[in-house]
Amino acid sequence: MSRPAQVSVIGASQGGEATLRDAEEVGRLIAQAGAVLVCGGRSGVMEAAARGASEAGGTVLGVLPTSSTEDANPYVTHVVATGIGEARNLAVVASGEAVIAVGGEWGTLAEIAFARKLGRPVVAIRSWTLQKHSGGELGIIEAATPEEAVAAALSAAQARQP
Repeated sequence: MSRPAQVSVIGASQGGEATLRDAEEVGRLIAQAGAVLVCGGRSGVMEAAARGASEAGGTVLGVLPTSSTEDANPYVTHVVATGIGEARNLAVVASGEAVIAVGGEWGTLAEIAFARKLGRPVVAIRSWTLQKHSGGELGIIEAATPEEAVAAALSAAQARQP
């Protein structure tokens, strides 16, 4: 049985207007492609992406740091209440075949590191710019627009599916 691709969207719990607009468009495009959006289920980038996906008729899986499903933003369609705090960041990125980072703070940087450690491709838009100390490829694709970010993530997700 084939299932839809899952794309994790990560970013800060607060964001500027341009970042939140990008996140909402990323969510909308993920839903329009028939993929499932996975996020941290709370505010900021997570809520903007969830809103875009939900309003486009998509499925949004929110992985919460708290133990109450009531803590999810109103656009999340399925909630996983972990009760494990920031450690849930690992579950967010592990649940996607690809990850899109939109903006971000320290938690986003940790999620990028977890994603790469797990071999998940990361697409960054208005996010962290990183370089490897020893040189070599990081596995992070930089995108200028939500359209580029989603296209790259879906391509990477499809390559990971059996």
